Amino acid sequence: MPSTLPILRARRERRLNQQNKNSNRQRGFVLSIGIIISLLLGLVIILGAFAYADVTQDLPSTEILPRLFNPPDGLLLQPTRIYDRTGLQLLATFSPNNSPRRYIPVNEQNPQHIPQTLINAVIAVSDPQFNRHSGYSIEGFDNPELHPTIAQKLVYDFLLYNEPPSTKRAIREIILASQITAQFGRTQIIEWYLNFANFGNHIYGVEAAAQIYFGKPVEQLTLAESAILAAVIETPALNPLDAESVALQRGREVLYVMNELRLASNEATAIALAEIPVIQSAPLDLPIVAPAFVNLVLTQLESQIPRERLERGGITIITTLDYELQKQATCTTEIYATRLAGLEESNSDCDSARLLPSLPPATTFIDSSASAIIIDPNTGQVLALVGETNQGIETPLTTSHQAGSSLDAFVYLTGFTRGLSPASLTWDIPSDEIKIQNFDNEFHGAMRLRTSLLNDYQVPVEILKNQMGIENVIDIANSFGIDLNEDVSLLKLAGAYGVFGTQGVYFGQNVNNEFMPVSVLRVESVDKSVMLDWTISKSQTVITPAMSYVMTHVLSDDVERASAFDVNRPAGIKVGQTFDGKDAWAVGYTPYYVVATWSAVRNEGDLITPRFPAVLWNALMQTASQNKSADGWSAPLGVSTITVCDPSGLLPTRECPNLVSEIFLNGSEPTQVDNLYREFAINRETGLLATVFTPPELIDNRIYLVYPDNAREWAQSAGIDIPPTSYDAIQAPPVNPNVNITFPALFADVSGVVQIIGTASGENFISYRVQVGKGLNPQAWIQLGGDVTTPVEGNILAEWDTTGLSGLYAVQLIVVRADQIVESAVIQVTIGE
Repeated sequence: MPSTLPILRARRERRLNQQNKNSNRQRGFVLSIGIIISLLLGLVIILGAFAYADVTQDLPSTEILPRLFNPPDGLLLQPTRIYDRTGLQLLATFSPNNSPRRYIPVNEQNPQHIPQTLINAVIAVSDPQFNRHSGYSIEGFDNPELHPTIAQKLVYDFLLYNEPPSTKRAIREIILASQITAQFGRTQIIEWYLNFANFGNHIYGVEAAAQIYFGKPVEQLTLAESAILAAVIETPALNPLDAESVALQRGREVLYVMNELRLASNEATAIALAEIPVIQSAPLDLPIVAPAFVNLVLTQLESQIPRERLERGGITIITTLDYELQKQATCTTEIYATRLAGLEESNSDCDSARLLPSLPPATTFIDSSASAIIIDPNTGQVLALVGETNQGIETPLTTSHQAGSSLDAFVYLTGFTRGLSPASLTWDIPSDEIKIQNFDNEFHGAMRLRTSLLNDYQVPVEILKNQMGIENVIDIANSFGIDLNEDVSLLKLAGAYGVFGTQGVYFGQNVNNEFMPVSVLRVESVDKSVMLDWTISKSQTVITPAMSYVMTHVLSDDVERASAFDVNRPAGIKVGQTFDGKDAWAVGYTPYYVVATWSAVRNEGDLITPRFPAVLWNALMQTASQNKSADGWSAPLGVSTITVCDPSGLLPTRECPNLVSEIFLNGSEPTQVDNLYREFAINRETGLLATVFTPPELIDNRIYLVYPDNAREWAQSAGIDIPPTSYDAIQAPPVNPNVNITFPALFADVSGVVQIIGTASGENFISYRVQVGKGLNPQAWIQLGGDVTTPVEGNILAEWDTTGLSGLYAVQLIVVRADQIVESAVIQVTIGE
């Protein structure tokens, strides 16, 4: 029997080989999985590194905080101050008393320290886990506006304030909060937080809050008072001065929270709840020079630096304000507004106000307002701004108002960009298509666009607006920063008209995605590091120098303007008013300044016109310009001056009685002659149009401006001399046997080739001619053939081909004799179609 050992050995070897194969296969699979996991892990690490690098890129240094906070030279220990353009005259400060802020430590060993009760109250309200976490919390991570810990609030307020809300900012906030907690410790965090917290009314820091709200130093605060301040930190607007009852109630709520968190004992809580804290009276505010201007400064800066950061302190703002000019603008506007309201004046120490005329007593308005602005159009810098002044008292308000006709110049500019000129004819006459009326409730007839623009006539501007298309007018105005669908501010109005004074260039800065004049030169930290620099103006070319000059040439034309502006220098000026008579404007410019003024009335029945703000405009422009030469504008390339007939704006004819010099863009000069003025032959006895039968000795040649048929009735009612439309009664003269036309008969109907039959003879006969002319009294004659030197008696004098002619014609026979005597005969015929 064969041995089984070899068989068993073979089986075992096969089994081992199979196991080895399976083991190798398993090891390969595990190795593959391991490689994949390693690659994925490496990729995650790499992506994480890139993400972390992106999040931490340009991460602010935590060392900024000691520089901001720590005494004696912490930047935020100084309040933010706003100065005029020299940097010497203080306009405003974000501090109740303009003094440096006091830094109070937490350390109880210091005689002046922040009490533990206040620290506990703030922790209870702002960060209950303050002593447990590492400076941050992921609670509310999906809400970038939420800053759940005190350290995160510090980071957001002082390190990341200029970053927009995003998940990236939230991560950066957590990283920095963790860093400052580890680096400086919780005690330092709470000390910084309380010394620079916002307590409303521009009060920063617990010491200032304790003094102003409770009249005591911070270390003497009671638990009830501490609870109130802790609540105020969370909502500064609900402070004891502005919302006393709400502030007291919120303080009581904080006490209950502290007790629940065991940050105040039951006994201490009960005593605090029974206390009625005494709130101090509001301190007198420091006077703000140019309050409306300061508001403009802050509004414009908010587009660059958050308002909260500006108010916290440590910033010096150098503005564009001309302090001396502002003082004169303010007192002049105040006196003007006082007179406008019919009140007694109190401010007599105002040189500029001496340029204001007295207003008639019958034209005073008790409920009235006025404001003004002065800018430098060459830099786009606001030099003075007076807020809405009521009864002689300036307010910080500079709201937008109805523009009325103050923006009509941009309607005319639209026409000028499309081939019209200041000389173009317009009709200020009644029309079925135009339903509006002029402000004076009168029509003024034919005029150039120049005249209608200067005198604020509304019928012509409405006609022009319809011709140009409102969408095109809107586009033109938009290029000047003006939205015709919105009310307009003094700032935007002055900026827009300033473009005409600077050869079509708009100077200013981009503010909130809008280009406009600015009120700020630069913003610095108190350590002189520059946060914003607008000292160098930006510019935008809006229109060509030639187009700008055309507009200025019109707006500075005091000859065509009905109302005078006596500023003793060239100035482009536009007035405006609303149809309801409640708002009126005057805006004008020289090469150096733009002044815009506004006045309004609000009582029912009161109506105001531009002559009121024009009075203020005159005074302010003269004041601003007193040290400037009376320069005007030189004509640039691309414009020409031509003598034209007024009002047609066309080339003059012999009949045109009014010649004017008018300005044109090259290529838009007129090529046609005037067709408005025409000469008419009038029978002086009847006042009717002369005919060929009117005795020559009774005919006067008179020149009339011809109105369209739809305006004749209005012209007559307005007393305008217009030509008659009726002719003299026709009475045929006696027949001269030697000079007559016998065929066709008088008033005959003719057509085709007509034979003219009659007699041309007599003593001393030299020659005769036959001529024809259209109408009862032709102004032009056409001779039939040449002069004939052979007498004719009762025969054909001439032949006339009337093909293509129609209507009433005169046929005239003229005989010339040797002694220079001329005799004639004439008939009227009608040529059929």
